[in-house]
Amino acid sequence: MSAAEAARTAVVAGATSASGVALTRLLVEAGYGVVAVGSDAGRLDAAFGVLDGVDRQVCDLTDESAVTALAERVRADHGGAHALFHLVGGWRGGRGITTQTTSDYDALHRSVFLTLFNTSRAFYDQLAARDGRLAAVSATAVAAPTAGNASYAAVKASVDAWLQAVADGFAKDGTSAAATAVVVKALVDDAMRAQQPERTFPGFTHVDELARILASLPGRPAPEINGARIDAVRG
Repeated sequence: MSAAEAARTAVVAGATSASGVALTRLLVEAGYGVVAVGSDAGRLDAAFGVLDGVDRQVCDLTDESAVTALAERVRADHGGAHALFHLVGGWRGGRGITTQTTSDYDALHRSVFLTLFNTSRAFYDQLAARDGRLAAVSATAVAAPTAGNASYAAVKASVDAWLQAVADGFAKDGTSAAATAVVVKALVDDAMRAQQPERTFPGFTHVDELARILASLPGRPAPEINGARIDAVRG
């Protein structure tokens, strides 16, 4: 890895999730400086307190002004972001269309979409100037929604549409930045497998595999991944 590559900074939003922890550790191993963003200082300390190369940042990503301030700190302290990985999620469902509640939809919209909406706008110029990478997790539910997961599928479809729009912006601005969706059915980690050893988790993507896919994006040509939906469904 060159000195320029080693100086790169990646922002991981939702860093204390299982996938966020896996990705942050992999990026540090690859020589990135990582800004690990979470909503709770205690969880950030527990996950990364002994890991060098991680700048732990508490931020409410649903708060536009707070996210703008975060982006300015990244610019001031690290020279700007070369990658933004959005791993903030959530799931709520029901038994059918009439059981989809406004409160469930609002919670999903705020957690899954609004956080991406805020972070991608705040970091857009930094990523565009550095041929950076924006990536978020999409879901197979977008292409095959059910009555039970209707709100979740609708919000994830918004994520896909927004990433496509950002990809169009990067291309029209003449940059080599890229915005990419990585599609999963669901995620699994070692703790989940230990808790349910009899379960096979068909089609689930392990968080370590998701981390490898995400970490590979900066090394791939922008025309290959800008606006792409990468299938990460396993099994």
